[in-house]
Formats: sequence, structure tokens, C-alpha cells
Amino acid sequence: MSVMVIAATLLVHGLTQIPTIQLLPGYVAAYLLIGACIFVPGGRMPSPSQAVAFLLPGALLVTLAFLDLGFWCGGWLLGLPAWGLLLSRWTSENKLPVVRVLKFLALLVLGLAVFMLNGVIGIFLVFSLAIFLLPLVPIRLVYPDFRAHLLQMSVEVLLSVSAVVLALILPTPEGSWSSPMIHAGGAAAAGLMIAFWAQSIPRRSAKLRLNDGVTL
Repeated sequence: MSVMVIAATLLVHGLTQIPTIQLLPGYVAAYLLIGACIFVPGGRMPSPSQAVAFLLPGALLVTLAFLDLGFWCGGWLLGLPAWGLLLSRWTSENKLPVVRVLKFLALLVLGLAVFMLNGVIGIFLVFSLAIFLLPLVPIRLVYPDFRAHLLQMSVEVLLSVSAVVLALILPTPEGSWSSPMIHAGGAAAAGLMIAFWAQSIPRRSAKLRLNDGVTL
């Protein structure tokens, strides 16, 4: 989540200074790093189906940037951590229902609205305070039974604190309506909203249990 907030903040900041096409390498790097943060701690590499489902939406949205139709692939980053989490629970035994995907997309649209209105109008200033929640939300909320090693805990703290520091020290571009702090807070609010919904979804389909406790 912290990687997403950092990337979204830098991308919005960059949009005011350089052409959209020059932001694509940073977008790709952030995309792959978010994927690594989702799949690597689980100890398993994504299956081909998971990898395609994770990468394809971002690749398709990049074409909008090439066609000069806006940087919508940057908005996709808001839901990418939750999307990766959903896919990490998608197995041959535990399918990904269409209804769940539609709920995710609906929340992503809501998250985009929060992010854009928070930046353009600034009336939802309370959402900007969500940036300070990042250091309080460890990866163990996503993987409740995963005991983080010292190295991972250190990386978690470093990334979350870096997101807050970046939001505070980045200067507001000349002529911009909103500060990087507002954009970072909007990204954090939208991302956390979607991620907490995704985290509440059971990782496995229900199992049939017999009276003797054996699970089928």
C-alpha cells in the first residue's frame, strides 16, 4: 500500500511538469514492485493465470496514455494492491467470482472519485489524513497468520514512513490547485478502503468438515 501511495503521489506530481509518456517507466516499476509485495511474502510465485490477470489491466490502460487519452493507468494503481490480494487467493479450488470482481471495480470507481475530488475540490480534507494511517497498518493485516521477519518489518516501516515524509516535503507545483500531501492522502484513503474490503474476503472456499474433524 505504501508503494502505491508513493507511486501515485510522484506520478501526479510529475504530471504537472513532464509529458505523460515519460512517466510510464515509473509506472511500470511501481506496478511490478507492488506485485512483488503482494505475492512474494506468501512464499509462492503467481501462477500463469494469476500473472496474466495481474498484468493485463495495467498493460491495456497504458494504451490510453499512448493515445493521449489521459493517464488512467495511474488511477488503476489505487486498486492494484487489493487486486493483487484478490488474485493471490484465486486457485483452482477457490475461483474468483464475477460478482466479487464487480464489487472491486465499483469500489475502485468510488476510490477514484475520492482521490480526484480530494485533489480538485479539497473539501474532503479529512481523507488527506489517511496518509498518517500507513505506518499503523502492517502487512500482517493482509496476511494475519504470516509472522514477519525482522527484515520485512523494517521494510514495512521504512516504506510507510517514506510515504508520509514524501507527502510532507514535496513542494506544491506552481499553478497546482492541490499539494502532494492532499494527493497522497487521497491515494491512501482510496487504497485502504479497497484493500480492507479485499482483506475481509476468505482466502479459501468453505471446506466440508465431518464430525470427526477431518476436512475434505
